[in-house]
Amino acid sequence: MEARGCAVATARKTNLTPKAIIYKKFGNRACYKVEEVQESIQNGCPGLAIPQKGPSLYRCSLELPEIFVVSGTFKKKKDAEQCAAEMALEKLGINPAADNPTEKEPWDALIERMTYLFSDEFLQSLHPLSGHLRAALRRDDDLCGFIPASVVAVCDAKLSNLCKLLNPKAEANPFLAVSFVMTAATRLAGSVVTTKGQLSIQKQHSYSPEIIEALDIINSDNPDTISVEAVYIPSSLDKLVQPVSLTVSSAGYYLDAIAQKLGVADANKVLLSRTIGKASSDTRVYFVAPESSGLSLSENLVNLECQFEGSLNPRASYICSQVIYGDAIMASIGYTWRSKDLFHEDLSMPSYYRMFISKMPSGNYKLSREAILTAELPSVFTTKSNWRGSFPREILCSFCRQHRLSEPVFSSVSLPLKASSSSRPQKPVNVAEPVEQKQAYSNGTGTATDDLESLESRSVFRCKVKITSKCRDLIIECSPKEIYKKQNDSVHNASLKILSWLNGYFKDPGMPVEKLNHSASVLDIQFCPENFFKEFSLCPSVHTLQHEGKQEGTLPEAISVNVPYASLGQNVFSFNIEGSDSGVCPSNGSLLCISYFVSLVSEGKHTKELLESNAEFEFEMGTGAVISPLETVLAQMSVGQSAFFSMDLPPHEFILAAANDHEKIVSSLSSKACCLEYSTTLLSVTEPPEERMEQALFSPPLSKQRVEYALQHIKKSCATTLVDFGCGSGSLLDSLLDYSTSLEKVVGVDISQKSLSRAAKILHTKLSSTNSDSGIKSAVLYGGSIIDFDSRLCGFDIGTCLEVIEHMEEEQACLFGNVALGYFHPKILIVSTPNYEYNVILQRSSLTNQEEDPDEKTESQSCKFRNHDHRFEWTREQFNSWATELARQHNYNVEFSGVGGSADVEPGFASQIAVFTREILPQEDDLSENNKSENNCKVVWEWNRFDTSDPP
Repeated sequence: MEARGCAVATARKTNLTPKAIIYKKFGNRACYKVEEVQESIQNGCPGLAIPQKGPSLYRCSLELPEIFVVSGTFKKKKDAEQCAAEMALEKLGINPAADNPTEKEPWDALIERMTYLFSDEFLQSLHPLSGHLRAALRRDDDLCGFIPASVVAVCDAKLSNLCKLLNPKAEANPFLAVSFVMTAATRLAGSVVTTKGQLSIQKQHSYSPEIIEALDIINSDNPDTISVEAVYIPSSLDKLVQPVSLTVSSAGYYLDAIAQKLGVADANKVLLSRTIGKASSDTRVYFVAPESSGLSLSENLVNLECQFEGSLNPRASYICSQVIYGDAIMASIGYTWRSKDLFHEDLSMPSYYRMFISKMPSGNYKLSREAILTAELPSVFTTKSNWRGSFPREILCSFCRQHRLSEPVFSSVSLPLKASSSSRPQKPVNVAEPVEQKQAYSNGTGTATDDLESLESRSVFRCKVKITSKCRDLIIECSPKEIYKKQNDSVHNASLKILSWLNGYFKDPGMPVEKLNHSASVLDIQFCPENFFKEFSLCPSVHTLQHEGKQEGTLPEAISVNVPYASLGQNVFSFNIEGSDSGVCPSNGSLLCISYFVSLVSEGKHTKELLESNAEFEFEMGTGAVISPLETVLAQMSVGQSAFFSMDLPPHEFILAAANDHEKIVSSLSSKACCLEYSTTLLSVTEPPEERMEQALFSPPLSKQRVEYALQHIKKSCATTLVDFGCGSGSLLDSLLDYSTSLEKVVGVDISQKSLSRAAKILHTKLSSTNSDSGIKSAVLYGGSIIDFDSRLCGFDIGTCLEVIEHMEEEQACLFGNVALGYFHPKILIVSTPNYEYNVILQRSSLTNQEEDPDEKTESQSCKFRNHDHRFEWTREQFNSWATELARQHNYNVEFSGVGGSADVEPGFASQIAVFTREILPQEDDLSENNKSENNCKVVWEWNRFDTSDPP
């Protein structure tokens, strides 16, 4: 047995698994991440399909220094890992069947690949590199058949990956990749020819005439001429980036035309960068290898970075994240897969500047909103419904790809919460909170760590984000203290913290390390200065130039929307608002819709060029989602009004990225004085959701406090049946299942089918759980109006109606009161509604005439409703009058209370509550026979503990 075990062990050692081969080559730089994937099966209840979790499957993502792959799904984790490793080996061009690969294998594979690339078979393929080879055969005289080594190094993905395996620095240094190709070419004597002093390769033996004729390579009759617009990027920052036109002949080689523009005789010394932008893009940077003796020798090429450091092209190197020397041309032209034709498209100056600003977090966000001169990356992530443009996680991932960093690693931690068995009401947290935590409350996402028991959900989330280099060196790590109810919120908020910090650096890349460290610690960020400055070494030279001096333009400093116009300084001038005041004004948290025009006005306003316009642009007020001057001006406007103002110039890249006519804009910018002129109209204002305003002041939120209040009365009443009028998504019903009560039957009624579907999923999961210790024996959800009679809603021990009546018209609210107390006859009815007088605190505004009769106040004279969907909001006097009259008519007693605030302190409770208790009269206990048959509600979902069969 032992001998057999040894034999098996030896066999396993000889035949390495794909994962073992990856480990041998990359060690700890190989990062495996296995995630669980749930299979869904359909199960549920009458009228409602509820997805249930099926068998667990696993998917693995593998990240290597330059390769990222994702496996399929497998039942076992190890199978998913092996699949990912096998996919990576295939992508790298490594044969996993080979026994015990050695360090020489990449060189052998490189030489083998080179042999194939210069074969007759490859020339006939529809590969991007074969297009270059065919075009090289049309070159004149001694250049015929010679192809630049740089083309071979970058246009074949497998060969390029092999170069990176030999040395990961080949990713950022194109000279290194060329050196490997030239070295491999010298080992192919008899197959290819290299010329001394030239970076080019030629097949030694000519291709057969049959192949040349079949491919129609030599065709000089009536060659077409193609004109391609490109961008010329000088190496000196003192010179402007300029448009350039390339004239390419179909009978020639387009790289010769690029070489001519770069000032060299032929393309053999032209080097190519990797593609810029999307993977399918053919946009590259072309530049000339610096003059040096013996350039074909690999050892000299490797040292070129040191020899020619003075001629580094900062802008070209920055935009493609590679080492670029000398003047360069950026063009979108080349050969593509499965086509013999030369692909080309014009590259405009605005396109160049858009690529430039997309490498900054704020620029990336501006482009996603198509509002370069107006939008700003918000300082706060609020809710998905109010966020406009790419989400923070998407922007951060795009940023890392743009700068050739590894994909961010998001580590979300779920913190389980056990619902408290105590029914005592939760007290608000009175301790001082950090600024970030208060902001999280105001956004409706954060939660105080000292008050975890107050959460309705069973778990909360915290997310940590790590950003590393391609070599897995840690650059940035963000470990927020805040927790969130939703996992996505934790991810987006952590991402936004990093983006905000990076934004500060890009606006001032020359800031001292101490200041950078302080701004990082405020946002719960740690970074490694050595690795950070190594990755972003070009930022100071490229960005600082654009921020020097007023003429170059500076972004206005952040200005609070509460600061009056007089304190805006010289950033904004010529301020003017036109139109009558409609009384509908924006406040923090409001969703605004505006139209605007932005124009560049030159000295003396003699010329005016439109840069950007938008007929309908939405953003959330108070989050910094637009430039500060615009938000400040809009804060002083009402719907229907228009404003006109001028401001200093932002960095020129933003102006040129927005401009259509580059020449005119450059001419205007060169004048002694010019500014931006804004014209905007406030089209509409959508008030912030009620919950967000409430959460800004209360912890636990008012919604939780209302539920707690109802639960107290339910336990005290010893009720066995409950009906929730306007149950919505079932927040009350969901919460009471976490407590031990005397309830045996619960019913919910709502008019929204969508809300009832969500409630059914939640209740079904909880009630069907084997861990459920709830005493509930049956539960029903009805779809219908709570002002329509239904005999199945009669005679319950307790009824609740929390924050519902304000969504009706006042007449309907009065009708509900009569139907509920006059026909349904619950023993206890709890009704809550907003206290209108408390809005002054929630909205941080003031009533104009505190002594006036509340009935005589109009909306324009006082506070707005808490929610745009509210049809009315009552004062304490109005609510008391309504409830008292109802109780008198239907033989109920009523007591008044509330949550949020205090009854003894003005303006009372934030949510006012009336508790109706029925006076027991025997003759009222028997319902009339006429009412018993009236069923106006539809059963949406029903559950019975004694029914063990699965619902249809």
